Amino acid sequence: METNAFASLATIRLPSPCRLLSSACCPDKDLIVLISRLGGRDKLSLWKLQGSKKWEVDIVEDDDTSAMVAALSWSPSGQTIAAVRDSARITLHSVQDGHIERWLSIPFCETVPPVAGVWWFPGHHASTNGVIPDIFKRNGVKTGSALSILKILPLLDHLKANGEIMTATDLFAFQGTQTRLASQQTTPTVIQQWPTLVPILEDASIAPASQSHNAHDKMEDPESSVQAREDEDSLLTMVDGRGVLHCFLDGSHFLGSVALPDGLPSVTSFKHPSKPLIFLHPQPLNSDLLLTGMQPLVVDIPLLATPRVRDFARLSSAARELTWYLMRVINEVRDGWFGSESFTGARDIGIKWVQALERRLREQYGHQNPDVVLDLTTLLVAGSGSEGLTDFITSSEQNSERNLQKWDSSVTESLTRIRDYATTRIIPAFQRLHIILDEILGWSHMSQSMLFGLRTEYVDSCLKMIERGIFISSWLADEARRELGAFKEFLSFIRHETMVANPSAESHTIPDHDILEVNGYLISGLITSKIDEWFTGSPPQFNPGDLASFEPPQSSGRTFDEVLQLARAALQDPSQTSWQPRESSKDFSHLDKNLEALIEETASRCQRVFAEVSRAAARSATVSVDGGASPPQASSVLTEGVCHFVRQRVVSNQNEPDQHLQYLAVHVSSEGQALLCMSQMPYGRYVAGIHDEVQVSVLECSVSEFGGEDSVDIDVLDVEFFDDETLILVFQAKEMEGAIYVATVNYTTLGYHKLQSERYVSGPARRDMMASVLHRLKEGHLPCSPIPITKCRRLSGCKSGSVSVAVNGRVGRRVVCVLDGDGMTMEVLDMEGEEQEGEEESEAEMEDVGT
Repeated sequence: METNAFASLATIRLPSPCRLLSSACCPDKDLIVLISRLGGRDKLSLWKLQGSKKWEVDIVEDDDTSAMVAALSWSPSGQTIAAVRDSARITLHSVQDGHIERWLSIPFCETVPPVAGVWWFPGHHASTNGVIPDIFKRNGVKTGSALSILKILPLLDHLKANGEIMTATDLFAFQGTQTRLASQQTTPTVIQQWPTLVPILEDASIAPASQSHNAHDKMEDPESSVQAREDEDSLLTMVDGRGVLHCFLDGSHFLGSVALPDGLPSVTSFKHPSKPLIFLHPQPLNSDLLLTGMQPLVVDIPLLATPRVRDFARLSSAARELTWYLMRVINEVRDGWFGSESFTGARDIGIKWVQALERRLREQYGHQNPDVVLDLTTLLVAGSGSEGLTDFITSSEQNSERNLQKWDSSVTESLTRIRDYATTRIIPAFQRLHIILDEILGWSHMSQSMLFGLRTEYVDSCLKMIERGIFISSWLADEARRELGAFKEFLSFIRHETMVANPSAESHTIPDHDILEVNGYLISGLITSKIDEWFTGSPPQFNPGDLASFEPPQSSGRTFDEVLQLARAALQDPSQTSWQPRESSKDFSHLDKNLEALIEETASRCQRVFAEVSRAAARSATVSVDGGASPPQASSVLTEGVCHFVRQRVVSNQNEPDQHLQYLAVHVSSEGQALLCMSQMPYGRYVAGIHDEVQVSVLECSVSEFGGEDSVDIDVLDVEFFDDETLILVFQAKEMEGAIYVATVNYTTLGYHKLQSERYVSGPARRDMMASVLHRLKEGHLPCSPIPITKCRRLSGCKSGSVSVAVNGRVGRRVVCVLDGDGMTMEVLDMEGEEQEGEEESEAEMEDVGT
């Protein structure tokens, strides 16, 4: 037997002990993920198969506490890595640099269950042959729908994230010398728990990132579109230790949770390629590996087969982006007006100016309770103010032209931002959100959408809140416009009085301010501003229609001709025209106008609407437990054998009842003899009662002697299914000085023998099958032969001890990675290609990834 059959790509000496999970290999690139632990926390690192490390990131929680990686899974496109922490939170990392693209958590999950497994299944894409291509590039958007309307509307201005804001340090500090703080924008809980797909800003009618990157974006469009196509309709699933299945559409949009019978988790999972069927094998964690059903537990999610789920998901994603847009805009407006921890708001400058004047009057002129507004009003009306006010105007630093200019620019910028943002960002965003909720309201009246749990009255209340938000925002823009004009008049008054108090030959003392406007700003604007009402108080509850002041006049009984004659008479004789009685205007000062609170309440209500809709898929799920899929205690006790590990693979086979065949590789020890038992049987939803087709092949743990005909006993270290025909076997020869070998076995051509249908066949667990196999083997009814190895290679890096194996049997990426027991050495084998060609191909691939 040849011991150098495969090409060795690399032998990687790792800087620290690492863990290798079976799902670590990238499906379509020469990349692998390793997990190391240093300083009490896990690190995720991406390596080229040739031995160079691309990046490494820490695995931490939001509060900077350490976390452990429990499971990994790659997206179908190979561009995203899903890392599941021991806290059952999922982080999606970019393959480019490892940064976290999205956080996924289980809503309303108070306890932290252990993780049994995570799997990311590709979506089913029907063949497009014979179908008219989408020449209009609608991307699945139906004409006349809310998304189609949003697509033709002008795009809202892009809001910069924290990472896009350039500071003075970034611009002027020497590269590598400045200290970078890990500033993270705090995302509200309501936005974090909002079910959403991968954000597409164009769906929400929001402009993407800076227009300066348009050319670069266009270059990346083909690649990003291919990635989106591969990940579209994919399903990320996770099973926790409580036996609950959690599903995410496209690896992002939460579809709800399905409780498995008896609360038993599953460590294996398979999804039907074209149907919304998930096959699981529940078993208690850390229990006997064979204590699971012969046939799977089937979870059917029929709503996933309908396009309505994705339609709702896209609307939910667009509504989330618009709501998050509103919250960020109102936060920016509030910070500009009230200030934040890093800068002083425009609102505080006037208050500090008044406080400085009060301090001057109190400390230098003995005023116990100075009334600044009264002094300024006296100066405005009479043209002469108190001695202290005159001294403050002429000599105070706060009244210097530089500070007045700063005051002017700050308040002008803030009020202009409030006015412009209210009219160009907040109101349009509310209007676009109204379009989405209006379509949801229409769906709530349809009987076909009953399963989605839409409550018409609740959606209607959200629409009324949005309409109230549009009215309040328009009111805010008008108030900001009015206050800006009054502030300009007030500042003109202060500048005029400063020039009067400091006369010069070039100064002009002719006042150009409006006294009424200045007086209005002194009463409302200088110390207390009406703008504050849009950021304080309770959310508004009034109906905008109830604020109308117009009342239809009472009919006088005159005809239209008589009214015209009276009008002509009034034109001929003006004395007939009398003063009309003054209409008293309504007072709206008692109304709540807190726009920020209204946006938060709107976000909370809308989030509940879409969260209820998103879980409809899980509510439609049915769990089938036919064929003993929910394992109680096995009917037979495997007292004469010990199971070391079990590997499972489901392959497509058109000759089977449900077109799938299940293979099992079970490594057991019985009466001092190590065995590798291979079994095959029909697999699927409709084969739960078929037990006569179970076939097994028992192999003793020995191989043909190297260069001879005798067999050599081996220790099987690990086994992994490579593809639909090949099994990867990692073993250690007992008589070859502890050398470790990687071999391939064609498991489809083994001599399988049908097991007779007896008591074990109707048993609930795989343990019953193994008990029968060992019993028949002991009685001589089943043959046992050495493992028929086809190819083999001796490892140079892994010398002894246990190993971890990760394989990629995809065409063009057929590699096997073996990590030694110390976690310090990993050897990578190319199972079919030339070593030189494999290196060149991988180098080209990594150049693409880096780009």
